[in-house]
Amino acid sequence: MSDLEQHPDATVCEASPAPGPRAEFYPARVVPLGGVRGVTVERVLPQRDLPTVGAWCFLDHFGSTAPSEDLPPNIDPHPHIGLQTVTWPFDGRIRHRDSVGSDVRIEPGQLNLMTSGRGIAHSEYTVAGAPAGHGLQFWIALPDDQRWIEPHFEQHRELPVLELPGLSARVLIGSLGGVSSPAAAYTPIVGADLRIAADAAVTLPLTTEFEYAVLVIEGELTVAGTVTAPGPLLYLGSDRDELTLSSESGAHAVLIGGEPFGEDLVMWWNFVGRSHDEIDAARTDWENHDTARFGDIAGHPPQQRIPAPPLPNLRLKPRKRR
Repeated sequence: MSDLEQHPDATVCEASPAPGPRAEFYPARVVPLGGVRGVTVERVLPQRDLPTVGAWCFLDHFGSTAPSEDLPPNIDPHPHIGLQTVTWPFDGRIRHRDSVGSDVRIEPGQLNLMTSGRGIAHSEYTVAGAPAGHGLQFWIALPDDQRWIEPHFEQHRELPVLELPGLSARVLIGSLGGVSSPAAAYTPIVGADLRIAADAAVTLPLTTEFEYAVLVIEGELTVAGTVTAPGPLLYLGSDRDELTLSSESGAHAVLIGGEPFGEDLVMWWNFVGRSHDEIDAARTDWENHDTARFGDIAGHPPQQRIPAPPLPNLRLKPRKRR
């Protein structure tokens, strides 16, 4: 999925948040993605006061704010740099095509990971006759020593599961409780899909050096003593070696975490970079149809591309996490 906003905010993410455990709610904002169906998503990252959680720098919950028949949108070819896109669907079928030759169906329960590196283009279309979509789209910022790598795509149809009494945690990326995903990770990170049984109370092992956040998808979940419902992101901070979870009725949630990202980021439209000039150069390459950086996609004519919005009339400057 792309950031389809026609006037995207420039987000500059400064490194090194203050350490320590906490429990802070960050509300989702409803973002219109446009199109003839007026599709919207709930966006919980980035936040003005919380631009990243580890290397996780973007999180959209799609299919949660509009009638199911309106989702997901068909998204024409568009570019990315400096990030990994993680698509984790709960329902629906999406056809993914990209400029490195991938042409796959994205199915529920499968991890779909696209590493843009120096530059990639992709499209996502609803599969005809499939149920409408509901799921999550994440971005992971690539560290400086990896962000110019060759683009690639991987799909994992089987993911490992950490099983604890009352909890099933499917590890999407990174490691949790000694269970590791096969997905390529370029920073210390974790993402897991959590299913908590009714009347369960469980303690989940964590990595002390990581910061964490939880997004509840369905049900009500008590996280480290904080009652959490679907909608907002619960930021948990760092310096935790375990996390207590309980639910009376059962719940579905997603845990993200990672080592606090030690680099300043500039995020604009579908690009994650380090400076205004870098973002400007990527935009210029896309608008000039530079196929050496953003190749064409089989099945799409060259003119079928989403144009880049205009850059704001200012130079992007860092701002600190509050």
